[in-house]
Amino acid sequence: MEPIVTAQPADSGAVRGMIYALRGRYRFLEALPIGHTALGREIFGLVLGGGRERVLYAAAFHGQEWITSLLLLRLCEDICEALKRDGRIAEMDFQQALAGRSLVLVPQVNPDGVEIALHGASTAGAYAPSVEALDPSGRRWQANARGVDINHNFDAGWKQLQAMERKNGIDGPSPRQWCGPAPESEAETAALVRLCRRSRFRHVLALHSQGEEIYWRYGENTPSRSRVMAEIMGASSGYAVADPEGLASHGGFKDWFISEFGRPGFTIEFGRGENPLPVEDFEAIYEKTREMLLLAALM
Repeated sequence: MEPIVTAQPADSGAVRGMIYALRGRYRFLEALPIGHTALGREIFGLVLGGGRERVLYAAAFHGQEWITSLLLLRLCEDICEALKRDGRIAEMDFQQALAGRSLVLVPQVNPDGVEIALHGASTAGAYAPSVEALDPSGRRWQANARGVDINHNFDAGWKQLQAMERKNGIDGPSPRQWCGPAPESEAETAALVRLCRRSRFRHVLALHSQGEEIYWRYGENTPSRSRVMAEIMGASSGYAVADPEGLASHGGFKDWFISEFGRPGFTIEFGRGENPLPVEDFEAIYEKTREMLLLAALM
């Protein structure tokens, strides 16, 4: 059977098409409405399993990091295919592992930003003039359509991050690294916050690129088991267990999740190179990290 998720530029239309195809092939895969962007694009979620213990994977927070959507959708396809057959994947019994547990997958947190990164300012609707002025080609675009970096917009050290950004000359809409006018000001941020407060996830993973690193710590609420979990994922993938620096130190999704719930949260930087990573790297990145992504569901 031909795979549904293939190496291709993962704009919002391609991601939507792959989601529909996966749900058509695997009838047990459920859809979960997450929210909409400022431009009205839908933020889709998928659910595997019906257990009360939930684990969240979320990808494409940043426009240029669309390859992470492919990684998450391929993971979904592999698990679905295993469940359709005998439940085993990479010598793991996922049928048994998902008893009492469910996986929630959000392949594209920032579809507006991905559209701009792939297709330029003309895809930004009412915000096209401001995007055009900042980055007409979209080649540097990581933010959402309003010029806010979603992974700087969560309420975790936000004031401190704002001061750091201002020192670096960032105090308004930008292709990257602007924290926005207030924490949780953006539709994409608010959608994930609502989802987490509603679902009480056991732990969460945010998929980013690039650097082959795993970030696991934020402040005094970081659970002690987080480091062990990060080291297991690192040993499986060869990725380094590390701490972010500079403007990546606050305001992120995993930072907020750890602060808010005192449960493990991880940022994983997939691949090496310069964003956007070439689509030709997709299969190699996935092969190197598949076991890590599977283990993350079971811990």
